[in-house]
Amino acid sequence: MRRCVMLFIGLFIMIGLLTGCWSRRELNDIAISVGMGFDKKDDQVQVTIQIVNPAEVASSKGGVGLAAPVSTFQATSKTIFEALRKITTQSPRKVYSSHLRILVISEELAREGITPILDGISRNHEMRADFNIVVARGTTAANILNILTPIEKIPSNKMFKTLELSEQLWAPSVKVKLNTLISDLQTEGKDPVLTGIQINGDPSKSENKSNVNRTAPFAFLQYSGVAIFKKDKLIGWLNEKESKGYNYILDNVKSTIGHITCPTGGIIAVEVVRAKTRMKGKVENGKPQINVDVFVEQNVGEVQCKIDLLDPQTIEELEKLSEKEVKTIIESTIQKARKYNVDICGFGEAIYRAAPKYWNKNKDKWKEEFHDLPVHVNTDVKIRRLGTVSDPLVQNSKE
Repeated sequence: MRRCVMLFIGLFIMIGLLTGCWSRRELNDIAISVGMGFDKKDDQVQVTIQIVNPAEVASSKGGVGLAAPVSTFQATSKTIFEALRKITTQSPRKVYSSHLRILVISEELAREGITPILDGISRNHEMRADFNIVVARGTTAANILNILTPIEKIPSNKMFKTLELSEQLWAPSVKVKLNTLISDLQTEGKDPVLTGIQINGDPSKSENKSNVNRTAPFAFLQYSGVAIFKKDKLIGWLNEKESKGYNYILDNVKSTIGHITCPTGGIIAVEVVRAKTRMKGKVENGKPQINVDVFVEQNVGEVQCKIDLLDPQTIEELEKLSEKEVKTIIESTIQKARKYNVDICGFGEAIYRAAPKYWNKNKDKWKEEFHDLPVHVNTDVKIRRLGTVSDPLVQNSKE
């Protein structure tokens, strides 16, 4: 009898532990946040959140809704945690941030330091670390989140997908998630970067649905440049060419398009279809140095000059020109990093992996050594395909 009682008690306790509804949250009670932005407001932080309007983005809804697909709310406080709770005075639902797609930091706030922001975000148990972080260039994070976008109804989804696609097919963009950014801030010998986003057009006309009902919107969002940081403070920007060089060095280039000058004048557009970079550090005679070896496979995409692409010697000459161009792109990035004295490419980390004893002895003066660090860039380019047309149409039309 005693055994039966104990068994019953044990089963009763297990049933209580196995329940799956204790932490449930009904969709009618939460406001799903897909975008979040931070701006400086006097000596406080202004938090802007972009909330999905479920009724407007439902796939079964036909026609054009009267309301916007998203709403934004703002609150200002000394801390992010307090500001998010303050939003309950405006929103009828509690903000739920597990589906966050994009986090925007204003350029003004980034120049003062992003560590306080990252601390507040990383401690929030509701937030996953799979969202992208960008810097609002020349505008505020609130303005970025208030822009309505065509094609993608939810602007934060548009920003997320555009950044993912741009990094894969264009190369100057860099997608940085929370864990990567925190790791770069804490890693000795590596300074962080973030992609910049800006508003093109007239922002004052872009906050209502007329912006997306036009073939050419009044204003649209575009990724532009890469913000470089010294510790946690933004100090400068890489342009498009330098941003591409950064991705070459870090082996982030999956595909991109460029052009080279023909030997006889005119240009040839080439598509990079594969790229592989190996960066190695070493110490010789007590002096550190870096070797960057880049291998690129590319196809001819467009010809605007007189040239015989069926001549093997011509292809070899074009490969040499491409090698020189890739090397120039990479060296421009290194020069910009030296200008601001920031090791965004992780050369110090490469030296640490190659010679830990040397690094531990000299890491305190690494910034001085980095300025004069020898970096040997070696490029190897192979042209694989010429396209479906063998002779340039430009040449045939002129003949």
